[in-house]
Amino acid sequence: MQLFKTLRDEAYEANMEIQKRNLAIYTWGNASAFDPDMGVFAIKPSGVEYEQLSPESMVIIDLEGKILEGDLKPSSDTKTHLVLYREFSGIRGIAHTHSPYAAAWAQAGKPVPVFGTTHADHCAQEIPCTDYMSAGAVNNDYELETGYLISETFRLDKIDPIHVNMVLVAGHGPFTWGQSAGAAVYHSIILEEICKIALYTVTLDPLAKSLPDHITKKHWDRKHGPDAYYGQD
Repeated sequence: MQLFKTLRDEAYEANMEIQKRNLAIYTWGNASAFDPDMGVFAIKPSGVEYEQLSPESMVIIDLEGKILEGDLKPSSDTKTHLVLYREFSGIRGIAHTHSPYAAAWAQAGKPVPVFGTTHADHCAQEIPCTDYMSAGAVNNDYELETGYLISETFRLDKIDPIHVNMVLVAGHGPFTWGQSAGAAVYHSIILEEICKIALYTVTLDPLAKSLPDHITKKHWDRKHGPDAYYGQD
């Protein structure tokens, strides 16, 4: 228990932030924290309401899917997290929510265009949306195949998961990731806001155009480029 204390604490705090930020209700959603040196991650237990969670209730899983510590069943989305940790080198936290605006875009099966600078500040291209999963994949191993669907979408579309740290799974909802579990939840918060603004945009103008590339690039570069100047030194 003591060996994985830091990882459990990080996963617990990230899951509680999901509830605090109104990204999920009841037992919806989950977050995990990954330690690449140990090759394990801590994840929320399945079907447990946020008020009942504790650091000790987080479940420790290795990259083969074996439960190393924990008295409860891990999240039903554990295999999706496992695949993404295997496939997306460099990420150390994953969050999955059913936040309403992001889920709405996912249910529509639509990527989110870069309509404005709010989006460009955090992602310099559209938020990808996967295809619907095939019946064969669903019947094979649904959560494992969800991870493969996400990683394959990024591979085929040549998307860098470090720069685009969010995705919509068609008909399902959003997954986000980052350099920590807390960062993954932060990106979930940002994604929800981007999706909300984008929905308002297409409501006002169904033919709204994407932001010109030169403005998108400027807003990305001023925060993330080699000569970034946003914020304090």
